[in-house]
Amino acid sequence: MSTYNVWTHKGTFLLAAVGSAVGLGNLWRFPYLAGENGGGAFILIYALTIFAVGIPILIAETMLGRASRRSPIMGMQFLTRTHKTSRGWVSIGWLGAASAFLILSFYSVIAGWAIHYTWLMLTGTLVGADAATIGAGFDALLASPGLLTLYHTLFIIASGLIVGMGIHKGIENGLRIMMPALFVILLVVLAYSIANGDFAAAASFLFTFNLADLSLEGWLQAMGQSFFTLSLGMGAIMAYGAYMASDASLSRTAFAIAFIDTAVAMVAGLAIFSLVFGAGLDADAGPGLMFVTLPLAFAEMPLSGLVGGVFFILVLGAAISSSISLIEPVAAFLVERFDLTRPQAVFVMVVASWALGLLTVVSFNL
Repeated sequence: MSTYNVWTHKGTFLLAAVGSAVGLGNLWRFPYLAGENGGGAFILIYALTIFAVGIPILIAETMLGRASRRSPIMGMQFLTRTHKTSRGWVSIGWLGAASAFLILSFYSVIAGWAIHYTWLMLTGTLVGADAATIGAGFDALLASPGLLTLYHTLFIIASGLIVGMGIHKGIENGLRIMMPALFVILLVVLAYSIANGDFAAAASFLFTFNLADLSLEGWLQAMGQSFFTLSLGMGAIMAYGAYMASDASLSRTAFAIAFIDTAVAMVAGLAIFSLVFGAGLDADAGPGLMFVTLPLAFAEMPLSGLVGGVFFILVLGAAISSSISLIEPVAAFLVERFDLTRPQAVFVMVVASWALGLLTVVSFNL
């Protein structure tokens, strides 16, 4: 492989890695975990773990990708061969690809819910709705295998199309439009929630330093969140690193990724909980926060349909930027190993992951 692909712009690796890192976890998991586990104390442990463990692993994964200029699996095979080390290291490539495949199968189902809510918000269906209506609506969505399968299919097709168009035309161009747009939307939602919500309550929920509330479990969750949020161990960073320019600084880029990823989680937390507390609702985690509590908070506010719709477009964009990074490592492997074209490789990966995702769909109802 004498010719290899490199991102057209040096900054693309940063955008791609941030896109991979910023996902549903930043929007619904991190802010809630922080608030429940001693606020500032949780954030401190999280920051220390990212600094001491996350960033070094991020640099290592990027380096492995850049040194081999191949997909994670083929790259590890190439590196063990050229450096005459144990073949056992190849398992890193396989494990990364396997976890990317598994994560995509359920991530796509959950991300698909955001399509449903974008539509409900923009059509004004939820304006003025009460808790019972919104809760029942969410339960009805989960109870419908047909709807869940439809959204799962739409989401995974959209992600597959971007990766199928190639590294430059698809991933690079997609991210260069999507990521700046996401940051703008996030700031718009933040401004809206400062104007219409309870910003002070959100800030104290997130940042009040309370060591007594940080249990051992909270400590472990902070460490776990730092790995998950940086997309470590999924092959994504290694795959993207393979396209990174040889003269780009690894450590500067890694620090930038960690900083932006954490900043997005904090801003999202402030925006989301300002709305939640402003509407007099309780803080919640996970899907309940995103699809019940937040629509309820939006329902009472001015321009709720429009801002709510825009917010769920943000959720969708964050999910898509993560899902394309899950497709890439496996698709790149299929191209290199079986000489498939890129669209064929993406098709194989996406169809297999989609089929596995049907198990997630029926786990909610049947």
